[in-house]
Amino acid sequence: MRIAPIVISLLAASSAYAVSPPKPTAQTIYLGGDIVTVNDSAPSVQALAIKNGRILALGSEADVMKLQDEETKIVDLHGKTLIPGFIDAHGHVFNTGIQALSANLLAEPDGSVDSISALQESLNAWASKPQNKQHGIILGFGYDDSQLKEGRHPTRQELDAVSADLPVIIIHQSGHLATLNSKALALAGIGPDSQDPEGGKIRREADGKTPNGVLEETAFFGSLLPMFAKLSPTENEAIFKAGMALYASFGYTTAQEGRASTSAVKTMYELAQKAKLPIDVAAYADIQIARDVIVPPYYASEYTNGFRVAGAKLNLDGSPQGKTAWLTEPYLVPPEGQEAGYKGYSSMSDEQAGKYIELAQSKGWQLLTHVNGDAAIDQLIKGVEASEEKHGKPDRGFVAIHAQTARKDQVEAFKRLGIFPAFFPMHTFYWGDWHSDSVLGKERAQNISPTGWARELGMIFTSHHDSPVALPDSMRVYYATVNRVSRTGRLIGPDQRVSSLEGLKSQTLWAATQYKEEQNKGSLEVGKLADLVILSANPLKVEPEKLADIRVEETIKEGVTVYRSDEQANNGGCIESTRCSAVATTAMVESGLMHHAH
Repeated sequence: MRIAPIVISLLAASSAYAVSPPKPTAQTIYLGGDIVTVNDSAPSVQALAIKNGRILALGSEADVMKLQDEETKIVDLHGKTLIPGFIDAHGHVFNTGIQALSANLLAEPDGSVDSISALQESLNAWASKPQNKQHGIILGFGYDDSQLKEGRHPTRQELDAVSADLPVIIIHQSGHLATLNSKALALAGIGPDSQDPEGGKIRREADGKTPNGVLEETAFFGSLLPMFAKLSPTENEAIFKAGMALYASFGYTTAQEGRASTSAVKTMYELAQKAKLPIDVAAYADIQIARDVIVPPYYASEYTNGFRVAGAKLNLDGSPQGKTAWLTEPYLVPPEGQEAGYKGYSSMSDEQAGKYIELAQSKGWQLLTHVNGDAAIDQLIKGVEASEEKHGKPDRGFVAIHAQTARKDQVEAFKRLGIFPAFFPMHTFYWGDWHSDSVLGKERAQNISPTGWARELGMIFTSHHDSPVALPDSMRVYYATVNRVSRTGRLIGPDQRVSSLEGLKSQTLWAATQYKEEQNKGSLEVGKLADLVILSANPLKVEPEKLADIRVEETIKEGVTVYRSDEQANNGGCIESTRCSAVATTAMVESGLMHHAH
């Protein structure tokens, strides 16, 4: 009666000796430097092995080297630091390509435009290059009236001085305003009789009728989009490639297109069908105008060759530095043409906002909502509460994008409602002085992007660059999140500072959690994707004020190098003071758009 169990046991025992499982071997092993895992259970290791695009092992050098065979590549870090790839919590990788291909109008430290004359010089230099003359338009990106000596926006007449025959369009660094010359205004059909569109404004001259060239919000978007609609598929692909290349040069292995149009989604999707993208790109389609692409095959939980539509984007207000964000208390200094008591304005009514929020929840879409002003945040909270009454509280993964002027009670509401805060602490560096002295006043400015309150409440958050509002500079994001020091050295909200480790998590593990991708990304753990970055120094060991000086030496996506700092070039899709990539150069050569954006 006991023969069968004995036989089975003997067979099992003999089989254990008959065939041994093959020893796993590593394709690449990294060692010889600091390896920061962003995994609290094993914060650092001596070596890391990868195979087939994933992390095979990590631990002591002796143990990991046991996975070596004659074909294993050994990478000596030479004292540099290996970390997880940066994940873009919010940005616009497609529009970043437009920034990379335009005249650079940024102020220090990313450019040199500090006056209207310097702005005109930069536009003239760009327009004089032979390869740019074919476009029939002069396009600049990144001017900031708060950084110009004149302390104001340029006028249409000052852009007419650059060219009266060609349309001249310069996009404000916020991405929410632009200035057009007379020719561009005429092409956009904007004149003295034009009415302000809902959610936007046409700024006027002293007569109260004639446009002065500055367009806010929907007035700007409505004038620019038709012009870009004329770009060919090849040109659109070149723009996208340039954006991805710039992202990769700053260590990003996952990028976001945070407000995608239908045409942008189709361009990105079609490029991914031709070949695997160098980095992952998650797109959030504009819920007002691009719902037609929040469907398969575009909309998916998994990437196809590096691309997916991950959800929807809703926009409820504007920009605080551009003074179009919707506040509950007045701006300290109202913008030109506005009276004391001006609080900005909404993009839509509560009813409209609620309709879109409920639509996203009913469809199961992850919704990213742009809310800069606290009045806009109130509108979001109200809409989510109303939707929750109808649909319950599923794991919707809604994200409040920027939430810069969030009050503490609103951060508490985020926790109660399960709204993930994606903050924008880079503002403390670029516009900390402007917010203190002109936008919000010192008291409100102290709590802009309140990461400290989130941590106090036991919440995680992410930190982003909103490129092309700022360059997709991961280390500048990191520096601002930890230090909160303005361009002039002013400390903006010391109580809202976080540790260097928390700053790193906000661009890696916590960002992966925001995307619901933490099982594959965000930390160095066995089985996760081999998305890696090599830095010139360990951010957890340097003084916090030195974080912005750390360089990205190499970016590795699923085991494949997509950027290396020693492959620098002085042409093609690069903005002055950034690293270049052959990917962008190739894209622009193919489309005839190659130029140096200085």
